[in-house]
Amino acid sequence: MDHYAGIDVSVECSSVCVVDASGKIVREAKVASEPEALIAWFGKLGFAVERIGLEAGPLSQWLYAAMRHAELAVE
Repeated sequence: MDHYAGIDVSVECSSVCVVDASGKIVREAKVASEPEALIAWFGKLGFAVERIGLEAGPLSQWLYAAMRHAELAVE
């Protein structure tokens, strides 16, 4: 089954929500707003995420670059 994630970026912690293809929430968490922390969190999910929607804004630019470099499907 396909999974999708959304990230609401904040200064210290970002809120992450992962849903399945039917829209059912399968995971929610607050993760440090650091590239390494987010990349590690997605790596520990145990399943692939088809797309990750990242809130646009000045805080998300470095997160986007690092997550793309880690080959996550971030938009």
